[in-house]
Amino acid sequence: MRGESGSHKGAGGFFLGGGAAGPDPKPLHPTGSSCSRCQRDLSLQTAVKVLYVFSILLIVAVTVLATLVFRRVDSIAGGISSAQASYEERLLAIRGELQGLDEKTSANCSQCHQPAQLGQELAKLQDELEAVRLALTAQETLLDNTSRGHHLLASSGQELGAQLAGCWAATGQLNRTLGQLWARVGGWREEAEGLRGSLRALMEERLEAMAAIQRLNASLGQSWGRLRNAERKVEEEKEAMEELEAGWHNHTRLLGGLRAAAAETGEAVKGLRGRLGAAGRRAGETAEGMHELVLQVMGLQLQLDNISSSLDEQRENLGDLHYHSRYGQKMAAERFQELEGRLEGQRLELATMAANVNATDGHVHAMLRYLDDVRLSCTLGFHAQAEELEHLNASLGRALGEAEGLREGFGFLRARLDFEVRNLSALLEEMKGVDAKHGEALRDVAVLRGEGGRRNFGSPPIPAATIRVTLNIQHGTQISSPWARRCLGVGAAWTPQLSPFEDSKR
Repeated sequence: MRGESGSHKGAGGFFLGGGAAGPDPKPLHPTGSSCSRCQRDLSLQTAVKVLYVFSILLIVAVTVLATLVFRRVDSIAGGISSAQASYEERLLAIRGELQGLDEKTSANCSQCHQPAQLGQELAKLQDELEAVRLALTAQETLLDNTSRGHHLLASSGQELGAQLAGCWAATGQLNRTLGQLWARVGGWREEAEGLRGSLRALMEERLEAMAAIQRLNASLGQSWGRLRNAERKVEEEKEAMEELEAGWHNHTRLLGGLRAAAAETGEAVKGLRGRLGAAGRRAGETAEGMHELVLQVMGLQLQLDNISSSLDEQRENLGDLHYHSRYGQKMAAERFQELEGRLEGQRLELATMAANVNATDGHVHAMLRYLDDVRLSCTLGFHAQAEELEHLNASLGRALGEAEGLREGFGFLRARLDFEVRNLSALLEEMKGVDAKHGEALRDVAVLRGEGGRRNFGSPPIPAATIRVTLNIQHGTQISSPWARRCLGVGAAWTPQLSPFEDSKR
Protein backbone atom coordinates (compact mmCIF):
# COMPACT_ATOMS: atom_id res chain seq x y z
CA MET A 1 0.00 0.00 0.00
CA ARG A 2 2.76 2.43 0.87
CA GLY A 3 4.71 1.48 -2.24
CA GLU A 4 1.67 1.94 -4.44
CA SER A 5 0.86 5.25 -2.81
CA GLY A 6 4.45 6.31 -3.30
CA SER A 7 4.32 5.33 -6.98
CA HIS A 8 1.07 7.22 -7.46
CA LYS A 9 2.52 10.08 -5.60
CA GLY A 10 5.52 10.07 -7.88
CA ALA A 11 3.26 9.91 -10.93
CA GLY A 12 1.13 12.72 -9.60
CA GLY A 13 4.23 14.68 -8.82
CA PHE A 14 5.42 14.12 -12.40
CA PHE A 15 2.17 15.38 -13.87
CA LEU A 16 1.99 18.31 -11.55
CA GLY A 17 5.63 19.07 -12.04
CA GLY A 18 5.16 18.83 -15.82
CA GLY A 19 2.27 21.23 -15.64
CA ALA A 20 4.11 23.60 -13.35
CA ALA A 21 7.59 23.44 -14.84
CA GLY A 22 6.44 23.44 -18.45
CA PRO A 23 7.17 26.58 -20.49
CA ASP A 24 4.42 29.11 -20.63
CA PRO A 25 2.69 29.18 -24.02
CA LYS A 26 3.97 32.04 -26.10
CA PRO A 27 1.39 33.73 -28.30
CA LEU A 28 2.07 33.43 -32.02
CA HIS A 29 2.30 37.12 -32.72
CA PRO A 30 3.90 38.35 -35.98
CA THR A 31 7.66 38.03 -35.62
CA GLY A 32 10.57 39.24 -37.74
CA SER A 33 10.14 36.35 -40.24
CA SER A 34 6.48 37.29 -40.83
CA CYS A 35 7.47 40.97 -41.22
CA SER A 36 10.16 39.97 -43.72
CA ARG A 37 7.57 37.88 -45.57
CA CYS A 38 5.18 40.85 -45.65
CA GLN A 39 8.02 43.02 -46.96
CA ARG A 40 8.81 40.36 -49.58
CA ASP A 41 5.16 40.26 -50.62
CA LEU A 42 5.04 44.06 -50.87
CA SER A 43 8.32 44.19 -52.82
CA LEU A 44 7.07 41.43 -55.13
CA GLN A 45 3.81 43.29 -55.72
CA THR A 46 5.67 46.54 -56.47
CA ALA A 47 8.08 44.69 -58.77
CA VAL A 48 5.16 43.11 -60.66
CA LYS A 49 3.46 46.50 -61.00
CA VAL A 50 6.71 48.12 -62.23
CA LEU A 51 7.23 45.28 -64.72
CA TYR A 52 3.65 45.64 -65.94
CA VAL A 53 4.04 49.42 -66.42
CA PHE A 54 7.40 48.88 -68.14
CA SER A 55 5.84 46.29 -70.49
CA ILE A 56 3.00 48.72 -71.33
CA LEU A 57 5.50 51.52 -72.07
CA LEU A 58 7.59 49.10 -74.12
CA ILE A 59 4.54 48.04 -76.15
CA VAL A 60 3.59 51.69 -76.77
CA ALA A 61 7.17 52.53 -77.85
CA VAL A 62 7.29 49.52 -80.19
CA THR A 63 3.94 50.45 -81.76
CA VAL A 64 5.05 54.07 -82.27
CA LEU A 65 8.37 52.96 -83.81
CA ALA A 66 6.58 50.45 -86.02
CA THR A 67 4.11 53.09 -87.28
CA LEU A 68 6.95 55.55 -87.96
CA VAL A 69 9.01 52.92 -89.78
CA PHE A 70 6.02 51.76 -91.83
CA ARG A 71 5.19 55.34 -92.78
CA ARG A 72 8.80 56.05 -93.73
CA VAL A 73 9.06 52.85 -95.75
CA ASP A 74 5.72 53.56 -97.45
CA SER A 75 6.82 57.10 -98.33
CA ILE A 76 10.16 55.84 -99.71
CA ALA A 77 8.42 53.08 -101.67
CA GLY A 78 5.88 55.58 -103.04
CA GLY A 79 8.66 57.96 -104.12
CA ILE A 80 10.58 55.14 -105.78
CA SER A 81 7.47 53.84 -107.56
CA SER A 82 6.49 57.34 -108.76
CA ALA A 83 10.03 58.03 -109.98
CA GLN A 84 10.13 54.64 -111.71
CA ALA A 85 6.78 55.37 -113.40
CA SER A 86 8.01 58.80 -114.56
CA TYR A 87 11.23 57.24 -115.88
CA GLU A 88 9.26 54.55 -117.68
CA GLU A 89 7.02 57.22 -119.22
CA ARG A 90 10.08 59.19 -120.36
CA LEU A 91 11.68 56.05 -121.80
CA LEU A 92 8.47 55.22 -123.66
CA ALA A 93 8.35 58.78 -125.05
CA ILE A 94 12.01 58.56 -126.13
CA ARG A 95 11.39 55.17 -127.77
CA GLY A 96 8.39 56.61 -129.61
CA GLU A 97 10.47 59.54 -130.81
CA LEU A 98 13.24 57.16 -131.91
CA GLN A 99 10.74 55.00 -133.81
CA GLY A 100 9.30 58.11 -135.53
CA LEU A 101 12.80 59.27 -136.42
CA ASP A 102 13.60 55.76 -137.72
CA GLU A 103 10.48 55.79 -139.91
CA LYS A 104 11.30 59.27 -141.21
CA THR A 105 14.90 58.34 -142.02
CA SER A 106 13.78 55.07 -143.66
CA ALA A 107 11.25 56.98 -145.81
CA ASN A 108 13.83 59.57 -146.80
CA CYS A 109 16.44 56.91 -147.57
CA SER A 110 14.00 54.82 -149.66
CA GLN A 111 13.43 57.73 -151.97
CA CYS A 112 17.05 58.60 -152.78
CA HIS A 113 20.59 57.37 -153.17
CA GLN A 114 23.07 58.36 -150.54
CA PRO A 115 26.54 59.65 -151.23
CA ALA A 116 29.66 58.86 -149.27
CA GLN A 117 29.21 61.75 -146.82
CA LEU A 118 25.70 60.57 -145.97
CA GLY A 119 27.16 57.12 -145.21
CA GLN A 120 29.75 58.66 -142.92
CA GLU A 121 27.12 60.69 -141.13
CA LEU A 122 24.93 57.61 -140.86
CA ALA A 123 27.86 55.66 -139.37
CA LYS A 124 28.44 58.46 -136.86
CA LEU A 125 24.74 58.53 -136.11
CA GLN A 126 24.80 54.77 -135.66
CA ASP A 127 27.72 55.06 -133.22
CA GLU A 128 25.87 57.76 -131.31
CA LEU A 129 22.75 55.61 -131.25
CA GLU A 130 24.81 52.69 -129.96
CA ALA A 131 26.21 54.95 -127.25
CA VAL A 132 22.66 56.10 -126.42
CA ARG A 133 21.54 52.46 -126.37
CA LEU A 134 24.40 51.55 -124.03
CA ALA A 135 23.48 54.49 -121.82
CA LEU A 136 19.85 53.34 -121.85
CA THR A 137 20.89 49.78 -120.95
CA ALA A 138 23.03 51.19 -118.13
CA GLN A 139 20.03 53.23 -116.99
CA GLU A 140 17.86 50.11 -117.20
CA THR A 141 20.40 48.17 -115.10
CA LEU A 142 20.42 51.04 -112.61
CA LEU A 143 16.63 51.01 -112.60
CA ASP A 144 16.69 47.23 -112.12
CA ASN A 145 19.09 47.64 -109.22
CA THR A 146 16.85 50.36 -107.81
CA SER A 147 13.79 48.12 -108.18
CA ARG A 148 15.71 45.27 -106.54
CA GLY A 149 16.65 47.62 -103.70
CA HIS A 150 13.02 48.67 -103.46
CA HIS A 151 11.90 45.04 -103.36
CA LEU A 152 14.62 44.29 -100.81
CA LEU A 153 13.50 47.25 -98.74
CA ALA A 154 9.87 46.10 -99.06
CA SER A 155 10.84 42.55 -98.01
CA SER A 156 12.86 43.95 -95.11
CA GLY A 157 9.86 46.08 -94.19
CA GLN A 158 7.66 42.97 -94.31
CA GLU A 159 10.19 41.07 -92.19
CA LEU A 160 10.29 44.01 -89.80
CA GLY A 161 6.49 43.95 -89.71
CA ALA A 162 6.58 40.22 -89.03
CA GLN A 163 9.14 40.79 -86.28
CA LEU A 164 6.98 43.57 -84.85
CA ALA A 165 3.96 41.27 -85.04
CA GLY A 166 5.97 38.58 -83.25
CA CYS A 167 7.06 41.17 -80.68
CA TRP A 168 3.44 42.23 -80.31
CA ALA A 169 2.41 38.59 -79.86
CA ALA A 170 5.24 38.11 -77.35
CA THR A 171 4.12 41.20 -75.45
CA GLY A 172 0.55 39.89 -75.54
CA GLN A 173 1.76 36.54 -74.21
CA LEU A 174 3.76 38.43 -71.60
CA ASN A 175 0.63 40.38 -70.64
CA ARG A 176 -1.32 37.13 -70.38
CA THR A 177 1.44 35.54 -68.28
CA LEU A 178 1.51 38.67 -66.11
CA GLY A 179 -2.26 38.43 -65.72
CA GLN A 180 -1.97 34.77 -64.77
CA LEU A 181 0.88 35.62 -62.40
CA TRP A 182 -1.22 38.41 -60.90
CA ALA A 183 -4.14 35.96 -60.48
CA ARG A 184 -1.76 33.45 -58.89
CA VAL A 185 -0.43 36.17 -56.60
CA GLY A 186 -4.03 36.97 -55.63
CA GLY A 187 -4.67 33.28 -54.98
CA TRP A 188 -1.43 33.04 -52.99
CA ARG A 189 -2.47 36.14 -51.06
CA GLU A 190 -5.82 34.52 -50.27
CA GLU A 191 -3.99 31.32 -49.29
CA ALA A 192 -1.63 33.38 -47.11
CA GLU A 193 -4.65 35.06 -45.48
CA GLY A 194 -6.21 31.62 -44.96
CA LEU A 195 -2.93 30.35 -43.52
CA ARG A 196 -2.76 33.35 -41.21
CA GLY A 197 -6.35 32.68 -40.12
CA SER A 198 -5.50 29.00 -39.60
CA LEU A 199 -2.39 30.02 -37.63
CA ARG A 200 -4.52 32.31 -35.49
CA ALA A 201 -7.03 29.47 -35.00
CA LEU A 202 -4.14 27.13 -34.13
CA MET A 203 -2.84 29.77 -31.71
CA GLU A 204 -6.26 30.02 -30.08
CA GLU A 205 -6.52 26.23 -29.94
CA ARG A 206 -3.04 26.07 -28.44
CA LEU A 207 -3.98 28.66 -25.82
CA GLU A 208 -7.19 26.73 -25.09
CA ALA A 209 -5.18 23.49 -24.87
CA MET A 210 -2.68 25.14 -22.51
CA ALA A 211 -5.56 26.46 -20.39
CA ALA A 212 -7.14 22.99 -20.40
CA ILE A 213 -3.78 21.50 -19.41
CA GLN A 214 -3.49 24.03 -16.60
CA ARG A 215 -7.03 23.22 -15.45
CA LEU A 216 -6.20 19.53 -15.74
CA ASN A 217 -3.03 20.05 -13.71
CA ALA A 218 -5.06 21.94 -11.10
CA SER A 219 -7.67 19.16 -11.00
CA LEU A 220 -4.84 16.61 -10.79
CA GLY A 221 -3.37 18.56 -7.89
CA GLN A 222 -6.72 18.59 -6.12
CA SER A 223 -7.25 14.87 -6.79
CA TRP A 224 -3.70 14.18 -5.64
CA GLY A 225 -4.37 16.09 -2.42
CA ARG A 226 -7.53 14.10 -1.94
CA LEU A 227 -5.59 10.89 -2.57
CA ARG A 228 -2.99 11.98 -0.02
CA ASN A 229 -5.74 12.66 2.52
CA ALA A 230 -7.31 9.27 1.70
CA GLU A 231 -3.91 7.63 2.11
CA ARG A 232 -3.45 9.36 5.46
CA LYS A 233 -6.91 8.17 6.53
CA VAL A 234 -6.09 4.65 5.33
CA GLU A 235 -2.81 4.74 7.24
CA GLU A 236 -4.63 5.96 10.36
CA GLU A 237 -7.25 3.25 9.90
CA LYS A 238 -4.43 0.74 9.41
CA GLU A 239 -2.85 1.88 12.65
CA ALA A 240 -6.26 1.65 14.34
CA MET A 241 -6.74 -1.82 12.86
CA GLU A 242 -3.29 -2.83 14.08
CA GLU A 243 -4.18 -1.55 17.53
CA LEU A 244 -7.51 -3.42 17.30
CA GLU A 245 -5.67 -6.55 16.20
CA ALA A 246 -3.29 -6.16 19.13
CA GLY A 247 -6.28 -5.68 21.48
CA TRP A 248 -8.02 -8.64 19.87
CA HIS A 249 -4.93 -10.76 20.41
CA ASN A 250 -4.85 -9.58 24.02
CA HIS A 251 -8.55 -10.37 24.37
CA THR A 252 -8.01 -13.81 22.82
CA ARG A 253 -5.22 -14.39 25.32
CA LEU A 254 -7.53 -13.23 28.10
CA LEU A 255 -10.29 -15.46 26.76
CA GLY A 256 -7.87 -18.38 26.68
CA GLY A 257 -7.01 -17.62 30.28
CA LEU A 258 -10.69 -17.28 31.11
CA ARG A 259 -11.43 -20.53 29.33
CA ALA A 260 -8.65 -22.21 31.26
CA ALA A 261 -10.03 -20.64 34.41
CA ALA A 262 -13.54 -21.80 33.42
CA ALA A 263 -12.21 -25.30 32.84
CA GLU A 264 -10.48 -25.17 36.17
CA THR A 265 -13.63 -23.83 37.78
CA GLY A 266 -15.65 -26.59 36.05
CA GLU A 267 -13.32 -29.12 37.51
CA ALA A 268 -13.58 -27.37 40.80
CA VAL A 269 -17.37 -27.39 40.47
CA LYS A 270 -17.25 -31.09 39.75
CA GLY A 271 -15.03 -31.55 42.70
CA LEU A 272 -17.36 -29.43 44.71
CA ARG A 273 -20.37 -31.34 43.46
CA GLY A 274 -18.59 -34.53 44.40
CA ARG A 275 -17.85 -32.98 47.64
CA LEU A 276 -21.42 -31.62 48.10
CA GLY A 277 -22.48 -34.56 49.84
CA ALA A 278 -19.48 -34.31 52.06
CA ALA A 279 -19.63 -30.65 52.40
CA GLY A 280 -23.38 -30.05 52.44
CA ARG A 281 -22.90 -27.58 55.08
CA ARG A 282 -20.38 -25.78 53.12
CA ALA A 283 -22.80 -25.68 50.09
CA GLY A 284 -25.06 -23.16 51.66
CA GLU A 285 -22.05 -21.15 52.61
CA THR A 286 -20.54 -21.28 49.22
CA ALA A 287 -23.86 -20.98 47.27
CA GLU A 288 -23.69 -17.27 47.40
CA GLY A 289 -20.03 -17.31 46.22
CA MET A 290 -20.94 -19.70 43.46
CA HIS A 291 -23.86 -17.53 42.43
CA GLU A 292 -21.51 -14.61 42.32
CA LEU A 293 -18.96 -16.64 40.37
CA VAL A 294 -21.67 -17.76 37.91
CA LEU A 295 -22.74 -14.18 37.54
CA GLN A 296 -19.12 -13.19 36.94
CA VAL A 297 -18.70 -16.03 34.42
CA MET A 298 -21.90 -14.99 32.64
CA GLY A 299 -20.66 -11.41 32.59
CA LEU A 300 -17.36 -12.59 31.26
CA GLN A 301 -19.20 -14.64 28.62
CA LEU A 302 -21.25 -11.60 27.66
CA GLN A 303 -18.07 -9.57 27.48
CA LEU A 304 -16.49 -12.25 25.34
CA ASP A 305 -19.54 -12.26 23.04
CA ASN A 306 -19.42 -8.48 22.81
CA ILE A 307 -15.69 -8.59 22.13
CA SER A 308 -16.15 -11.27 19.45
CA SER A 309 -19.01 -9.30 17.83
CA SER A 310 -16.92 -6.13 17.93
CA LEU A 311 -14.00 -8.08 16.47
CA ASP A 312 -16.27 -9.37 13.71
CA GLU A 313 -17.47 -5.84 13.05
CA GLN A 314 -13.86 -4.63 13.01
CA ARG A 315 -12.99 -7.42 10.57
CA GLU A 316 -15.95 -6.51 8.40
CA ASN A 317 -14.96 -2.84 8.56
CA LEU A 318 -11.37 -3.79 7.77
CA GLY A 319 -12.56 -5.84 4.77
CA ASP A 320 -14.74 -2.92 3.67
CA LEU A 321 -11.79 -0.59 4.08
CA HIS A 322 -9.57 -2.94 2.07
CA TYR A 323 -12.26 -3.19 -0.59
CA HIS A 324 -12.80 0.56 -0.69
CA SER A 325 -9.07 1.21 -0.74
CA ARG A 326 -8.60 -1.27 -3.59
CA TYR A 327 -11.59 0.19 -5.42
CA GLY A 328 -10.20 3.70 -4.86
CA GLN A 329 -6.77 2.60 -6.07
CA LYS A 330 -8.34 0.95 -9.11
CA MET A 331 -10.45 4.03 -9.89
CA ALA A 332 -7.44 6.29 -9.31
CA ALA A 333 -5.34 4.09 -11.63
CA GLU A 334 -8.11 4.19 -14.24
CA ARG A 335 -8.40 7.96 -13.87
CA PHE A 336 -4.63 8.31 -14.08
CA GLN A 337 -4.60 6.13 -17.21
CA GLU A 338 -7.44 8.19 -18.67
CA LEU A 339 -5.55 11.38 -17.81
CA GLU A 340 -2.39 9.92 -19.32
CA GLY A 341 -4.37 9.04 -22.46
CA ARG A 342 -5.80 12.56 -22.59
CA LEU A 343 -2.38 14.08 -22.05
CA GLU A 344 -0.92 11.81 -24.73
CA GLY A 345 -3.74 12.86 -27.07
CA GLN A 346 -3.04 16.51 -26.24
CA ARG A 347 0.66 15.89 -26.89
CA LEU A 348 -0.16 14.23 -30.21
CA GLU A 349 -2.48 17.11 -31.11
CA LEU A 350 0.23 19.60 -30.17
CA ALA A 351 2.78 17.62 -32.22
CA THR A 352 0.30 17.54 -35.13
CA MET A 353 -0.24 21.29 -34.77
CA ALA A 354 3.52 21.86 -34.70
CA ALA A 355 3.93 19.61 -37.78
CA ASN A 356 1.11 21.50 -39.53
CA VAL A 357 2.73 24.81 -38.62
CA ASN A 358 6.10 23.55 -39.89
CA ALA A 359 4.47 22.23 -43.09
CA THR A 360 2.67 25.56 -43.55
CA ASP A 361 5.93 27.39 -42.99
CA GLY A 362 7.66 25.10 -45.51
CA HIS A 363 4.81 25.62 -47.98
CA VAL A 364 5.03 29.40 -47.54
CA HIS A 365 8.81 29.26 -48.01
CA ALA A 366 8.33 27.09 -51.11
CA MET A 367 5.78 29.58 -52.46
CA LEU A 368 8.19 32.43 -51.76
CA ARG A 369 10.98 30.54 -53.52
CA TYR A 370 8.63 29.87 -56.44
CA LEU A 371 7.71 33.56 -56.53
CA ASP A 372 11.42 34.44 -56.50
CA ASP A 373 11.99 31.99 -59.38
CA VAL A 374 9.03 33.47 -61.28
CA ARG A 375 10.34 36.99 -60.65
CA LEU A 376 13.79 35.92 -61.85
CA SER A 377 12.31 34.31 -64.97
CA CYS A 378 10.21 37.43 -65.59
CA THR A 379 13.27 39.66 -65.21
CA LEU A 380 15.24 37.38 -67.55
CA GLY A 381 12.37 37.46 -70.04
CA PHE A 382 12.20 41.24 -69.80
CA HIS A 383 15.97 41.46 -70.29
CA ALA A 384 15.64 39.19 -73.34
CA GLN A 385 12.80 41.38 -74.64
CA ALA A 386 14.93 44.46 -74.01
CA GLU A 387 17.84 42.88 -75.91
CA GLU A 388 15.48 41.95 -78.75
CA LEU A 389 14.13 45.50 -78.78
CA GLU A 390 17.69 46.86 -78.82
CA HIS A 391 18.49 44.51 -81.70
CA LEU A 392 15.28 45.62 -83.39
CA ASN A 393 16.20 49.27 -82.86
CA ALA A 394 19.66 48.57 -84.27
CA SER A 395 18.13 46.82 -87.30
CA LEU A 396 15.70 49.73 -87.68
CA GLY A 397 18.64 52.13 -87.56
CA ARG A 398 20.46 50.08 -90.16
CA ALA A 399 17.31 49.94 -92.30
CA LEU A 400 16.88 53.71 -91.98
CA GLY A 401 20.56 54.19 -92.88
CA GLU A 402 20.15 51.90 -95.89
CA ALA A 403 16.97 53.77 -96.82
CA GLU A 404 18.84 57.07 -96.59
CA GLY A 405 21.63 55.61 -98.74
CA LEU A 406 19.08 54.31 -101.25
CA ARG A 407 17.36 57.68 -101.29
CA GLU A 408 20.66 59.43 -101.91
CA GLY A 409 21.54 56.92 -104.65
CA PHE A 410 18.05 57.32 -106.05
CA GLY A 411 18.45 61.11 -106.11
CA PHE A 412 21.82 60.76 -107.76
CA LEU A 413 20.40 58.33 -110.34
CA ARG A 414 17.42 60.59 -110.92
CA ALA A 415 19.72 63.59 -111.48
CA ARG A 416 21.95 61.56 -113.78
CA LEU A 417 18.94 60.21 -115.67
CA ASP A 418 17.53 63.71 -116.02
CA PHE A 419 20.89 64.86 -117.35
CA GLU A 420 21.08 61.92 -119.78
CA VAL A 421 17.49 62.50 -120.88
CA ARG A 422 18.26 66.16 -121.52
CA ASN A 423 21.35 65.17 -123.50
CA LEU A 424 19.30 62.59 -125.41
CA SER A 425 16.58 65.16 -126.17
CA ALA A 426 19.24 67.61 -127.37
CA LEU A 427 20.79 64.84 -129.48
CA LEU A 428 17.35 64.01 -130.89
CA GLU A 429 16.84 67.67 -131.76
CA GLU A 430 20.23 67.70 -133.51
CA MET A 431 19.34 64.44 -135.30
CA LYS A 432 16.06 65.96 -136.39
CA GLY A 433 17.98 68.97 -137.79
CA VAL A 434 20.49 66.70 -139.52
CA ASP A 435 17.60 64.60 -140.88
CA ALA A 436 15.98 67.73 -142.25
CA LYS A 437 19.26 68.79 -143.86
CA HIS A 438 19.74 65.32 -145.34
CA GLY A 439 16.21 65.39 -146.72
CA GLU A 440 16.87 68.70 -148.41
CA ALA A 441 20.19 67.40 -149.76
CA LEU A 442 18.56 64.23 -151.04
CA ARG A 443 15.86 66.21 -152.80
CA ASP A 444 18.58 68.10 -154.71
CA VAL A 445 20.42 64.95 -155.80
CA ALA A 446 19.99 64.18 -159.54
CA VAL A 447 19.57 60.61 -160.67
CA LEU A 448 22.06 59.78 -163.39
CA ARG A 449 20.65 57.74 -166.32
CA GLY A 450 21.94 56.87 -169.88
CA GLU A 451 25.29 55.64 -171.27
CA GLY A 452 28.30 55.66 -169.15
CA GLY A 453 31.62 57.27 -169.89
CA ARG A 454 34.50 59.02 -168.35
CA ARG A 455 33.20 62.08 -166.53
CA ASN A 456 36.00 64.04 -164.97
CA PHE A 457 37.46 60.80 -163.60
CA GLY A 458 40.38 58.66 -164.65
CA SER A 459 38.31 55.46 -164.58
CA PRO A 460 35.83 53.77 -166.96
CA PRO A 461 32.21 55.08 -166.91
CA ILE A 462 29.71 53.70 -164.39
CA PRO A 463 26.75 51.91 -165.96
CA ALA A 464 23.46 53.76 -165.58
CA ALA A 465 21.56 50.68 -164.38
CA THR A 466 24.05 49.92 -161.58
CA ILE A 467 24.53 53.01 -159.47
CA ARG A 468 26.15 52.30 -156.18
CA VAL A 469 26.41 54.36 -153.06
CA THR A 470 29.97 54.32 -151.75
CA LEU A 471 30.40 54.54 -147.98
CA ASN A 472 33.58 55.54 -146.26
CA ILE A 473 33.76 52.46 -144.02
CA GLN A 474 36.34 49.76 -143.68
CA HIS A 475 36.13 46.45 -145.48
CA GLY A 476 34.62 43.60 -143.43
CA THR A 477 32.47 45.75 -141.02
CA GLN A 478 28.77 44.97 -140.56
CA ILE A 479 25.86 47.41 -140.38
CA SER A 480 23.93 46.75 -137.17
CA SER A 481 21.45 49.62 -137.23
CA PRO A 482 18.05 48.45 -138.56
CA TRP A 483 17.01 51.78 -140.02
CA ALA A 484 20.46 52.10 -141.76
CA ARG A 485 19.99 48.60 -143.25
CA ARG A 486 16.51 49.57 -144.43
CA CYS A 487 17.93 52.73 -146.01
CA LEU A 488 20.62 50.73 -147.83
CA GLY A 489 18.28 47.83 -148.67
CA VAL A 490 20.59 45.14 -147.34
CA GLY A 491 20.29 42.21 -144.94
CA ALA A 492 21.42 41.91 -141.36
CA ALA A 493 24.73 40.18 -142.19
CA TRP A 494 25.59 42.37 -145.21
CA THR A 495 29.25 43.25 -145.65
CA PRO A 496 30.04 46.14 -148.00
CA GLN A 497 32.13 45.21 -151.05
CA LEU A 498 34.51 47.50 -152.91
CA SER A 499 33.19 48.75 -156.22
CA PRO A 500 35.29 48.44 -159.42
CA PHE A 501 35.61 52.22 -159.32
CA GLU A 502 37.20 52.15 -155.83
CA ASP A 503 39.25 49.07 -156.78
CA SER A 504 40.65 50.85 -159.83
CA LYS A 505 41.39 53.89 -157.64
CA ARG A 506 43.35 51.64 -155.26
